[in-house]
Amino acid sequence: MIGRKWPAFAGHVATAVLCLISLFAVFSPQSAEAIPAFAEQTDQPCSSCHVGSFGPALTPMGRLFKLNGYVWDSGETGVPKVSAMLQSYLTHTEKGQDGGAAPHFAPNDNPSVDQVSLFYGGKILDHLGAFVQTTYDGIARRFAWDNVDVRYADTANFGDVSAVLGVSVNNNPTVQDLWNSTPAWSTPFSAAGLAPAPAAAPVIAGGFAQQVLGSSVYAMWDDWLYTEVGVYGNLSDRTQTILGVSPMGENRINGAAPYWRVAAQHQFGSHYVSLGTFGLSANVFPGQDRSAGTDRATDMGLDATYDYLGDEDNNFSIYAAFINEHQNLGASSVLSGTNGSNTLRSANLTAAYTYLQTYTFSLGYFDIWGSTDLGLYGDSFNGSPDSNGINAEIDYTPFGKDDAPFGHHVNLRLGLQYTDYMKFNGARSNYDGAGRNASDNNTVAAFAWFMF
Repeated sequence: MIGRKWPAFAGHVATAVLCLISLFAVFSPQSAEAIPAFAEQTDQPCSSCHVGSFGPALTPMGRLFKLNGYVWDSGETGVPKVSAMLQSYLTHTEKGQDGGAAPHFAPNDNPSVDQVSLFYGGKILDHLGAFVQTTYDGIARRFAWDNVDVRYADTANFGDVSAVLGVSVNNNPTVQDLWNSTPAWSTPFSAAGLAPAPAAAPVIAGGFAQQVLGSSVYAMWDDWLYTEVGVYGNLSDRTQTILGVSPMGENRINGAAPYWRVAAQHQFGSHYVSLGTFGLSANVFPGQDRSAGTDRATDMGLDATYDYLGDEDNNFSIYAAFINEHQNLGASSVLSGTNGSNTLRSANLTAAYTYLQTYTFSLGYFDIWGSTDLGLYGDSFNGSPDSNGINAEIDYTPFGKDDAPFGHHVNLRLGLQYTDYMKFNGARSNYDGAGRNASDNNTVAAFAWFMF
């Protein structure tokens, strides 16, 4: 149930959203795009590659474009490959966050510019392409490199078997993945940076993002079986600092961390399905402390995708993922009194319906649960990592299809998100020992997401 401040906040949200919609309602709501650089290069609307005419949700064509190294083009020269993005939020939690939602912000009802990003996206050479993002974080007030995926791909035949073979160099495990069921591009596709979030997550779900660099080799066999293996290693503290990432207190990989991915896909008529598994295993120095040896985290994931893409009027997608993490905490048990070993599990299930490639409604369930460990989960009064809840989102994407008024140059998504917590950091009530309940973190957020 929403707190007493909701009516006033609802007025702010409605005014903000209606004003933004009114600015763009004079244009036909027939299309929308992902990063415009890709659309310019291919001379195709974003609805060809993205469900809802806006990233990151990929269609089968979008997955093929990424698989083949971002190099498909219309044959025209001089196509610009630089794009920009702005994400802005208005965030309300059922109860304000003591001390402010973040430094320089009030406890509640905060407008924010969460991200301003620049992208290089597209072909470099005939078989070499890239997706490179750098971001200004308006909440942390700093610049840093963001997701990077540089890849080389080509086709080959082995007797009667055809294959797309490639190499990816990237800085975030699963950012190179073709499916929206793995962590880097999973739902929700954007989230308010000032909203509370559970403390626990498997390390493959962003735990090493931007602090590592990795390389993997991949193959798509006969357009149905995908295989990939790779390794990740930590960047030096100096390199991370130059790139805008603070290495202070991070869990640092010792040596190389292997990564693997296998998925099978099939399209029959208007229906598409995929089933897969993925994983990562890393020895880490907890908090960069090398005095007691290393911990080891091993993540094993299962994922599935279903798409119905029968016509432009009606699209339906389901994304599901389960991750099991085994933690061997030899170093942390000595340094901070944690258990010697733990398990941590996460599950996510999201269904989304898109009408006219313009209006999208999605509903998702998320769950994180695992071993109780007072030494590891200090944000929980009882030492439990358990959190679960639902999230719902309504989006309006007026541009990005064939007859868009700005062609391939501009895209926009307006949305309203709601997150309801049934359990947060280990409990429904008084999870922090100071009287805060899980429902106090329930969040309503309105956002505008511009691409140009």
